[in-house]
Amino acid sequence: MRRDSIFYKLFQQSPTLLFELLTEPPINAESYRFDSVAVKEPKFEIDGVFLLPENKGVGIVYFCEVQFQKDEQLYERVFAESSLYFYRNRARFSDWQAVIIYPSRSIEQSDIYPHRGLLNSPQVHRVYLNELGDIRQLPLWVSLMVLTTIEEEQAPEEARYLLTRTQQEVSQPLSRVIIELVTTIMVYKFEQLSRMEVESMLGITLKETRVYREIKEEGREEGREERREEGREVMANAVSRQLTKRFGELSGEMRLQISALPLPVLEDLSEALLDFTNVADLRAWLEAR
Repeated sequence: MRRDSIFYKLFQQSPTLLFELLTEPPINAESYRFDSVAVKEPKFEIDGVFLLPENKGVGIVYFCEVQFQKDEQLYERVFAESSLYFYRNRARFSDWQAVIIYPSRSIEQSDIYPHRGLLNSPQVHRVYLNELGDIRQLPLWVSLMVLTTIEEEQAPEEARYLLTRTQQEVSQPLSRVIIELVTTIMVYKFEQLSRMEVESMLGITLKETRVYREIKEEGREEGREERREEGREVMANAVSRQLTKRFGELSGEMRLQISALPLPVLEDLSEALLDFTNVADLRAWLEAR
C-alpha cells in the first residue's frame, strides 16, 4: 500500500493538516503551501516540504517524512537533507522544523541515541498515528490519515463513517476530493478485492471516479513496465551467455554493468559483440556508453 502518495495528496489538498498534528502550530499556518524540493551537491529529493510564499518574508520551513516501513538510517537521511536544504536557502528562513509521521512506535528507527538532542527538542516532532485517539473524535483530515493504519476488519466500518461524515460536514467540490481519498485508501488496503466488492463494502460506485480510472491506468502501465523489464532481463542474460562463450567467464563488475543496461543498448551490444576480438573491446565499448 503506497501510503506516502496518499499522505502527500492529503497535504496538497490541506496544507494546514500538518499543523493540526503539532501542539504549537505557527500563527501563519494558513499561508503555507506543500511542495517537494531538490537539493544538489549531493542531490537529495525531499518530498514533503511546507513553505511560505516568498512574498511573506522570512519564516520557518517544515520538513515532513511519512514512514510506514522500518528504516534504520531514517534520521541520518532526514536530518542531512533538512540541514543541507536549510543551509542552501538560509536567507529565506529563520528556522527549520521536522515532522516524522509513523503508524506506530514499532516502526521507528531503533538506534536513536546519536540524534537524542534533536529528537528531544521542540525542533523535531514525532507523530504516532495509532496514539492520536478515536478516529471518530479526530478532525476529519486527521481521521483520513489514521484510516491508513486501521486493521482490515475494522477499516470498512470506519471508512463508511468517514464518507457519511464528509457528506454532512463538507461542501462540494471538497467532499468529492475526500471521498476519492477514502476510496484510494480502501482500494490499496484491500488489493485482493474486485472493484465490485469494494463498491459493495463502501456503498458507493467507483467506476466513474477519477481514482478508479487512475488506478486502472496505473495497473496497465505497471503491466507494460513489467513486460519491458522481463524482456530486458532476458536480453541481458542472452548477451552475457554469448560473451562468456567467446571470451570465457566475465568479471562480476562487467556482468553487473551489462545487467544494468537499458534494452536498446543491450540490443546494440548484441550486434557489436560480433566484432569484438577480446574482453578489452567489450570493456572499451561499455566505457564509451
